Amino acid sequence: MRFNLTALALTVGLFWGGAILLVASANAIWPNYGQAFLQLAASIYPGYHPVASVREIIVGTVYGFLDGAIGGWLFGWVYNLVSR
Repeated sequence: MRFNLTALALTVGLFWGGAILLVASANAIWPNYGQAFLQLAASIYPGYHPVASVREIIVGTVYGFLDGAIGGWLFGWVYNLVSR
């Protein structure tokens, strides 16, 4: 069985971007929610700051989507290479 790399990249990208969107949005409502997770994301993604603003939520979501898509594609590529 081989992975469809495009589908896997989009799936993981949407999942990871959605996770950051969900946690950052919840943090905007409840300021203590997910603070450690968002600080971890800020330490990885340059230009992202874990503050409750729409701009930062969008920046974090885009970073998460791109990071997840690249990671998902690489995972699928390595899996397909090894499974031959």
